[in-house]
Amino acid sequence: MTNEQGSEKSRLVTLLLCFLLGWAGGHRFYVNKVGTGIIMLVTMGGFGIWYFVDFVMISLGAFKDKENLPITKW
Repeated sequence: MTNEQGSEKSRLVTLLLCFLLGWAGGHRFYVNKVGTGIIMLVTMGGFGIWYFVDFVMISLGAFKDKENLPITKW
């Protein structure tokens, strides 16, 4: 379920999943971005670069879910 302001996914859960399982795309699977999650899993987080970029974006509140809604709710 989504609202007009942003995603219903938790930013804290997304950030923790990225920190702990970012190399495997765990945070992307959580926000229903399965395709890019699989690519991250195969490339070990985009050789570390993609993982780092996602971590920064989630920290800043700029990361979006599959419906292109920002994940801002802590």
